[in-house]
Amino acid sequence: HRILAINRGEKKGCLTVHISIDHEENIAWISRRIHRRPSIFTAELRAAVEDGYKRLLVPALERELRADLTAQAEEKAIRIFGHNLRQLLLQPPLAGHTVLGLDPGYRTGCKMAVVDATGNVRASGVIQVTQSDSARAAAAKTVERLVAEHGITLISIGNGTASYETEQFVAALIRTNKWKNVHYLITNEAGASVYSASALAKEELPDYDVTIRGAVSIARRVQDPLAELVKIDPQAIGVGQYQHDVSQKELKETLDATVEDAVNHVGVDLNTASPALLGRIAGINTTVAKNIVAYRNKHGRFKSRSALHDVARLGDAAFTQCAGFLRIHDGETPLDGTAIHPESYTLARSILAELGAAESDLSDRTKLPALAQKSAHTSPQALAEKLHAGIPTVTDILKSIARPGRDPREDLPAPLMRQNIVKLSDLAVGTIMRGTVRNITDFGAFIDIGLKQAGLLHISEMSRRRVKHPLDVLSVGDTLDVMVISLDEERGRIGLSLKRMEKEKKNA
Repeated sequence: HRILAINRGEKKGCLTVHISIDHEENIAWISRRIHRRPSIFTAELRAAVEDGYKRLLVPALERELRADLTAQAEEKAIRIFGHNLRQLLLQPPLAGHTVLGLDPGYRTGCKMAVVDATGNVRASGVIQVTQSDSARAAAAKTVERLVAEHGITLISIGNGTASYETEQFVAALIRTNKWKNVHYLITNEAGASVYSASALAKEELPDYDVTIRGAVSIARRVQDPLAELVKIDPQAIGVGQYQHDVSQKELKETLDATVEDAVNHVGVDLNTASPALLGRIAGINTTVAKNIVAYRNKHGRFKSRSALHDVARLGDAAFTQCAGFLRIHDGETPLDGTAIHPESYTLARSILAELGAAESDLSDRTKLPALAQKSAHTSPQALAEKLHAGIPTVTDILKSIARPGRDPREDLPAPLMRQNIVKLSDLAVGTIMRGTVRNITDFGAFIDIGLKQAGLLHISEMSRRRVKHPLDVLSVGDTLDVMVISLDEERGRIGLSLKRMEKEKKNA
């Protein structure tokens, strides 16, 4: 990150960069190898060496060295961006909530949208929470009415302009009305404005203004981060460092691959997935994704994976690639709801028989605990040998049988929901705070602890042991307890520590 910072400073004319080299020693070294014996041409030869060294060799070497350092720095920055993006995409969904999405603003007001548990927009509008007391009172009545009418249980606040003032407003409402079942969280709104003005947003939400579409996106992001974030150009999500200083082509390729990897890792529901989500599945391009949705709209929900053969332009090769990543819940074939590929269904049924179970047991919730226990106590090696199958394939099938329809995101810590707001004046050195990792860089991580500004957890404060890189310890979306170790109210900076938390626990 230091190399990229230096490069940026040089481009802006703030810095002049030179590589410190002992020129005299180098010139003497070269001269000794060119001119080994004294002669009448010694002075001329040394002058020629000095001229060639300073005019030709040094500039070329500096360019080469800086190009190599920049390439290494860019590669690392792109890798960090990809890692952070993957963690953001894989954040656990908060399903089952009716969400009020708030896109804060000063002059244009706070845009809002109520989104039900299935992602449909139920209400929308604009309120003023940063203007006069009368405007705030009217805004409070509007939100109170929406909570009562729609059964809102979660309020998602965008982290952009006027976010802190909006958070104060929401926290006060929850406290005043004593809403025990209503919580709020701060959501990364990066890319929401890009999405709201896109052709995809116009197609999905044709009846809503651009500003309201942003609020809808902020609400949906907490219901299913992956399904919503795939609609946005990954470069607009902004969870990296110096993203505008690296090769945009390489960055795009890496981020696109990261999104596809995340979508395929989780899998998608064939009967509810949007074209944007389907288009990220292996073997499915944008055209085929739209054809799948068109087929679904015309013929109703898919009842089996085999029906994909009837979708226009989805051939056998594409089916082989995509089938294992597409799920059908409550379909004709229970195995269609798992990560097991149709090519392995025969083997999967044989494994079920060995476990004393039937395929129908996969859709019977009362039988799943016993099935999971049997799977866990079955040796993949012995089963593979008995059924003449590969150990990795048998292992994967046993895992899928143990947790059919499993969403790997469920194993990750849920986002941090709040009811009360924290002020900078509430903090003191030594205060323990619960926070969420918002971004990771080479030098540390930025932690959202409920304030307007994120706190910095420097790499030197992450552990009592040596940490090579923050990514070895943390991931975007992690929730953790941190200790406040420094406060600078004038500049709005907060220093945090994990290392001192470890020390406190050890001494306790």
